[in-house]
Amino acid sequence: MAALRIFARGPKPAGRPTKRWEPALTLPGCWGALVFSCLSFTPSLLPRGGIVQGLVWGIGAAIGYGLGVLLAYVWRAFADREARQPRPWARRSLLIGAAVLLPVFFGLGQYWQYLIRGLMGVSDYNVWYVLLSPLVAAVVFGLLLLAARGVRALYRWTAERLSRRFGRRAAHTVGWLLTAGLAYLVISGLLLNGFVGVANEIFSVRDDATPEGAQQPATSLRSGGPGSVVPWDSLGRQGRGFVGTGPSEADITAFTHQPAQEPIRSYAGLGSADDTEARAALAVQDLERAGGFRRANLLVVTTTGSGWVDPASVDSFEYLSGGDTATVAMQYSYLPSWISYLVDQSKARAAGRDLFDAVYEVWSKLPQSTRPRLFVAGESLGSFGAETAFSGEADLRNRTAGTLFAGPPNFNTLFREFSDNRDPGSPEVQPVYKDGRTVRFGNDPAAGIPPADRPWEGTRVLYLMHPSDPIVWWSPNLILGKPDWISQPPGRDVLGGMFWIPFVTFWQVTADLPFSTGVPAGHGHSYRAEYVDGWNTVLQPSGFSGQDLDDLRGIIADGK
Repeated sequence: MAALRIFARGPKPAGRPTKRWEPALTLPGCWGALVFSCLSFTPSLLPRGGIVQGLVWGIGAAIGYGLGVLLAYVWRAFADREARQPRPWARRSLLIGAAVLLPVFFGLGQYWQYLIRGLMGVSDYNVWYVLLSPLVAAVVFGLLLLAARGVRALYRWTAERLSRRFGRRAAHTVGWLLTAGLAYLVISGLLLNGFVGVANEIFSVRDDATPEGAQQPATSLRSGGPGSVVPWDSLGRQGRGFVGTGPSEADITAFTHQPAQEPIRSYAGLGSADDTEARAALAVQDLERAGGFRRANLLVVTTTGSGWVDPASVDSFEYLSGGDTATVAMQYSYLPSWISYLVDQSKARAAGRDLFDAVYEVWSKLPQSTRPRLFVAGESLGSFGAETAFSGEADLRNRTAGTLFAGPPNFNTLFREFSDNRDPGSPEVQPVYKDGRTVRFGNDPAAGIPPADRPWEGTRVLYLMHPSDPIVWWSPNLILGKPDWISQPPGRDVLGGMFWIPFVTFWQVTADLPFSTGVPAGHGHSYRAEYVDGWNTVLQPSGFSGQDLDDLRGIIADGK
């Protein structure tokens, strides 16, 4: 790798003032970069293309270089000596090690990626991107090194100025604090806020568009249609897609071979009302106007950041209920889920809580004999928001008829509570909580949901989570902590050779996040046909054969 050059500056010509020797790249740092470069090729959850591998490689090398420099500094402090020029044999050892180890691990990395693609049925492979990965790694490593040295130069400059007024130790301590504080303000204030501002402008403009295939409803059973209290133009892009698509009465009848009803869908966008409570109240008002509380099944969906409702989930719910359904949702941000989580988790929490509370207030006042069955759903950040309306297992059981969450982020409060307190002997990729009496977890619901030998009566709360879904497993704790799911036998689509490495595994799983939906359905964060079996389990409808479910999986998988 080009960034592993360690040739030191030569001796100064006679007559010039001598300075303390300082290498272009330190030998301990280069050894750290080499080791972490090799480790960056180890397998992660998802297949990586050449560009992503180069990114992981470059970041890993920078982390290794920093750790190597830090360890050398600590050792010299205990040895009480300054840095010195490495001997020629030490430089040769590094070059020989790099020449041997990098090609070996590069080749192993390609083999591991081949195995992962086989597990997921991924056929895409661009050899040119793979060959480009060393260049990407070198650029990333170089930029990170320059940034780090820029911060160090700023610290030295600050400490030097302060030392004119204070003692040496005080000057260096205050210099570090000032430099660290400035770096934090630049990253969190200038860069992050600037990025969020630009992203918000971009996605707010995009929100004015209408998805392909979505049309303004001609029925009063949808928001934005005749008689609706929510104008079509206020729904936003995702809201128009939600109410302007979905199975019709005829589609559902063709599947069930029985008379069906036209499903009700209610939605409020960011432009529909000024705040979260007002949007929730408006969505419920439109739901009530359309007759949603007179249907047999009522579904409350907390959307992802941009207001997206997974059509595979709601379509499955409507097909399996014969169209005797009403679904309500609302938008709380222009931004995609991952940006929304970084900058404002409170919006997702407020949306999930306010929408369910608004629905529950009306629903709870209805006679028990005429109330619809009340269900809750959410995918990804939507599950995070939906969970906030409930205090725990008992609350979910007492206030709903069933819940279906897909791809829950690792930071979900209830998900972590249920998973961390799972029954002894059950793995984290397929946990069992309190004998599965209310809450259960399925990574392949068509194959069954454990524990199969225990009763599951009353309200059913089901979490769908693929073993290869990085959103489910990503956590800052991966930096220094080994999670249970890596220590235990891997899931059905995770390579058995994956193991935890401090710092490296965190960046590998982080790099998986943006591409988590770019894998075939049934893997990563791509949930489609699983909703058929998930809702079939939660709803417990009657009259559907195994062939019927197979047909519905095909309908949902095709997006029809």
